[in-house]
Amino acid sequence: QVQLVESGGGLVQAGGSLRLSCAASERTFSSYTKAWFRQAPGKEREIVAAIKWRGDNPYYGDSVKGRFTISRDNSKNTVYLQMDSLKPEDTAVYYCAADSRALPAMTVRGYGYWGQGTQVTVSS
Repeated sequence: QVQLVESGGGLVQAGGSLRLSCAASERTFSSYTKAWFRQAPGKEREIVAAIKWRGDNPYYGDSVKGRFTISRDNSKNTVYLQMDSLKPEDTAVYYCAADSRALPAMTVRGYGYWGQGTQVTVSS
């Protein structure tokens, strides 16, 4: 069964940085659109960033533009989320998602594969 495994979450002070990684278990996923979502307690899961298989024109949610960077290494079947200038409101469980569609979807329904999530906590 295909798996997406996130890593890199943790506790960081406001203004700090973290880098999340998501590795896929099957080579097929190297050509899939990838995305990062997050879900804070009591809130809906929201998209953070998305990237096509070529890596061009990544999409970012308004709340993270200019602070987060999504990238991918298809040779390693891995997608990354570099998070800088972190704020307490960035605290959430971060999920990696993938789908075979060519263009990134902005909603949960647009992704057929999900990781188990990694906790990111930003202290003030």
